[in-house]
Amino acid sequence: MNRISFKGIIIIVVVVCAAILGLMFGMPLYNVWQQEMTGKAEFSRAEQNRKIKVEEAKAEKESAIFRAEAEIERAKGVAKANEIIGGSLKDNREYLIYLWIQALNDETNSIIYVPTESNVPILEADRFSLLQNRKSN
Repeated sequence: MNRISFKGIIIIVVVVCAAILGLMFGMPLYNVWQQEMTGKAEFSRAEQNRKIKVEEAKAEKESAIFRAEAEIERAKGVAKANEIIGGSLKDNREYLIYLWIQALNDETNSIIYVPTESNVPILEADRFSLLQNRKSN
């Protein structure tokens, strides 16, 4: 009753042989297709990475332009401030003398050299050796 007929065995053998032949011819074709798809994926990845680098370079360039413009504006502000200060000090000798005196009062260890008649300052060449002798004693 459960006997497999000769026809059934032949059909199974034919199906198995067809499957083996299909794998023999199909696998190399599949490998070629798989390599092609892998190559396309790598190419797409490389293209995307290149686009990212280009966009990063553009952003860096734009940032540098804005930094340069900011530096120019800062320099304009400094130049204007110097112009205002210079103009206000031009005819104010008394104010400059006042600032000089204030600076002298604020500093504790300042040395002032007073020029002589020939505009050569009186130097204290031995002053430092005297200070060292006092410290060592």
